[in-house]
Amino acid sequence: MLSPKRVKFRKQQRGRMRGVATRGNTIAFGQFALQAQECGWITSRQIEASRRAMTRYVKRGGKIWIRIFPDKPVTMRAAETRMGSGKGNPEFWVAVIKPGRILFEMGGDEITPEIAKEAMRLAQYKLPVKTKFIQLDEQEKSAGAKAPAASEAITVES
Repeated sequence: MLSPKRVKFRKQQRGRMRGVATRGNTIAFGQFALQAQECGWITSRQIEASRRAMTRYVKRGGKIWIRIFPDKPVTMRAAETRMGSGKGNPEFWVAVIKPGRILFEMGGDEITPEIAKEAMRLAQYKLPVKTKFIQLDEQEKSAGAKAPAASEAITVES
């Protein structure tokens, strides 16, 4: 399971998850990706379970990239303890996910869109957030569709 080798501070506050992902929201390595549609915490166990599900389905063909890392410690108090006596000890690690964040990527010559979609579907079941399967060509089309419209508007006005 993933966890940081060392951290500056053992305990963190919970924080809040507002807005959308401004970083890590585009496909960078593979041709297919799993994109988060809502915010939440994904534990290192859930990341590992998703990775195993994808790897088993593609039978070690192609390559899988994990684009998230659990770097936030979550503390828990012992059961049936009285109030006070400080914050609990770190129990597990989570990755904070915002909408639009790319969670996993997949690529390679052996990977077809059908194989990638099924592998990502199996990974989706292991995750606590809603996700969407995206392809690189879809992303380019959506980005390309926006750019000409803006340039046409500029040429019409001038």
